[in-house]
Amino acid sequence: MHTDTDNSAGTADKRATGIEAFTFGDPTPVLDRREVFDYIQCLDNGRWYDTPLSFDGLAKTFRSSPHHASCIFVKRNLLVGSFIPHPLLGRGEFAKLVLDYLIFGNAYLERVDSIGGKAIGLRHALARYVRRGLEDGCYFWVQGVRNEQEFKRGVLWHLIEPDVNQEIYGLPEYIGAIQSALLNEASTLFRRRYYLNGSHAGYILYISDAAQDNDDIDGIREALKSSKGPGNFRNLFLYSPNGKKDGVQLIPISEVAAKDEFLGIKDATRDDVLAAHRVPPPLLGIVPKNAGGFGSIEQAALVFFRNEIAPLQARLAELNQWVGQQVIRFHPYATPAD
Repeated sequence: MHTDTDNSAGTADKRATGIEAFTFGDPTPVLDRREVFDYIQCLDNGRWYDTPLSFDGLAKTFRSSPHHASCIFVKRNLLVGSFIPHPLLGRGEFAKLVLDYLIFGNAYLERVDSIGGKAIGLRHALARYVRRGLEDGCYFWVQGVRNEQEFKRGVLWHLIEPDVNQEIYGLPEYIGAIQSALLNEASTLFRRRYYLNGSHAGYILYISDAAQDNDDIDGIREALKSSKGPGNFRNLFLYSPNGKKDGVQLIPISEVAAKDEFLGIKDATRDDVLAAHRVPPPLLGIVPKNAGGFGSIEQAALVFFRNEIAPLQARLAELNQWVGQQVIRFHPYATPAD
């Protein structure tokens, strides 16, 4: 007959020999988010159509990745540099128009008329806040809940990047690379926090011999505490009298972080963004990793201008037909070798 003490000891032995495994963190649902683009539509609130995607979100992701923003600025600069200013449209307003078109896939110009009804200027309207009305030629300026204003009918020119799901608003070409741009940003932020928290340089002081005087152990503990200031490297002191070798093990966070593919993530996401914008790496100042380099930068710039900038110039020149004048004109592109 076993006593209660014996039963408790047997239960403790079973618990000691059992294997316990657990994970940290809450469950995360894993869903395929790609199908969200199959349901893109423009809902109306009775006066204007809402945008198919959040334009506030597109504005925030603009500077999420250095390569994403740089690609857009390269195209903007090439277009602005070759633009010939017109009395109705200066280079400044044209630069705003191009930036909106490249970021949002939509661009707006408001015609300013004289008292006699003659056009005397073209003014840029921020695409982030312009909404298309339900009636033809009707547009609204919507900034906030109570700040809304209707444009005069027929004074707003709307240039869109066509979408396959709806025809109310345009969508930019780089949407497929947004996740890569955000992953690039997330990896950089994770690495920065990793260095700021000091976990990567800590150490473990492990003493297994029994000390003759506990005051010596307390002295070592206090010396460790005072050796570093708050917020610096975090260290661990472990005192285990007569402990066995490898009886206590701890995998430092630095080892986990050292195994992550930080550079691989940065390179892969950069390539995705460049593929979405189709900008040659040498035009962005990217340093080649091989001895051969990227080849002739002048040839790359010429091909890029012919294949990417020239079509954008043609789209922007559609304004001329709406205004009735040659407002949009460009200088021929020339490399330094020409």
